Amino acid sequence: MSEGDFVAIGGFIALFAMMALRVPIGIAMGVVGIGGFAAVAGWQPALNLLAQSPIRTITDFNLTLIPFFILMGVLATNSGISRELFRAGQAWLGQFRGGMALSTIAACGGFAAICGSSVATAATMTKIALPEMRRIGYSDRIATGTIAAGGTLGILIPPSVVLAVYAYITEQDVSRLFIAGVIPGLLAILMYMVTVRVAYARSLPEGARFVASEALASLRGIWAVVLLFIAIIGSMYLGLVTATEAAAAGSVLTALVGILRGRLDMARILDSLIEALRTSVAIYTVLIGAILFGYFLTITQTPQKITALLVGLDLGAYGTLALILCLFLVLGCILDAMAMIILLVPIVYPVVTQLGFDPIWFGVVVVMTVELGLITPPVGMNVFVINSIARDVSLVTIFRGVIPFVLSDIVRLILLVAFPAIVLYLPMTMK
Repeated sequence: MSEGDFVAIGGFIALFAMMALRVPIGIAMGVVGIGGFAAVAGWQPALNLLAQSPIRTITDFNLTLIPFFILMGVLATNSGISRELFRAGQAWLGQFRGGMALSTIAACGGFAAICGSSVATAATMTKIALPEMRRIGYSDRIATGTIAAGGTLGILIPPSVVLAVYAYITEQDVSRLFIAGVIPGLLAILMYMVTVRVAYARSLPEGARFVASEALASLRGIWAVVLLFIAIIGSMYLGLVTATEAAAAGSVLTALVGILRGRLDMARILDSLIEALRTSVAIYTVLIGAILFGYFLTITQTPQKITALLVGLDLGAYGTLALILCLFLVLGCILDAMAMIILLVPIVYPVVTQLGFDPIWFGVVVVMTVELGLITPPVGMNVFVINSIARDVSLVTIFRGVIPFVLSDIVRLILLVAFPAIVLYLPMTMK
């Protein structure tokens, strides 16, 4: 092995050691990136990168969509849209056996369409849906498992912050990625609903009586969400606006809707701005660290060597893809979604493109794989979020509740790999 190989191996050991010591992933990647680059090229070039890279990142126009979409989600949460989505779902789906679980999944999907964060979706729906599900007789296992799984829709259904980061890392069109996530997102909602009815058929409470007047009245509370989603996704699909322009318009329109309906005052708007700023700073910190770590990977030629190694295994295109996805699944048990995307995509992306897979398709498949990490032990971010809110529900109970949904996710992942057109049909028809 060359000197660069030893430096690369040492860098990865140092990175995982720092993560084990609970050093924030962005800081750990930045420190290893600068230290590793200095070990190969010297300290002066490394310090120049440290001085220039953060400024370039925070002033990059292509990344401004991230804080705008985050702000849109926070404003939507603080204006009570999530509760109205749940009520509408219950009004239309509550007539079926297990209707409240189906309503929860539908509400998670609707909230994901304006939020873009799985953790926020899981936390919000736990506060809204869990008390109601308990009230009519749902077990904690079914209720929390449904909410945890529904929360994962936040990083798949557009606008998705994780898809936006993937687009930035791989230099793909973020609008095409968002549109590519629409059909898989709808498929996820449908399969989760089927999972509820099949896996818990004998344990679900009976549905409530359907009242047409209440169902129609519930639509008054969600018309703004529906129009907002259609306007954002539709304008990107038709090529009328860029993703950044759609994000900016979406955040402004969400604020206006909240103000006009009397749900947002100056205090809540200020709180929303502060919360969005904190979340955005955390994401930018991780991105800056990832970019610095990327320079380290480039100078040590790590992606090229890993590409040669994986291709040289002669597993075939789909065999190599399966190996990559298994790596994401395993690391998903110990890393959060954003960390996996930022850490692994720069390394495996060259392999995927050399094997001839479509980058847009791979982005959606990777995000779906990352979804599993949000509900699988020992990390399972969504599970821990629910546990932090519902302290009387054990982690074991929640993890037991998500098992059927994990199996559903695996089946859905196989479908997307077997039939790429599920992902690529809409992007191919974009203007």
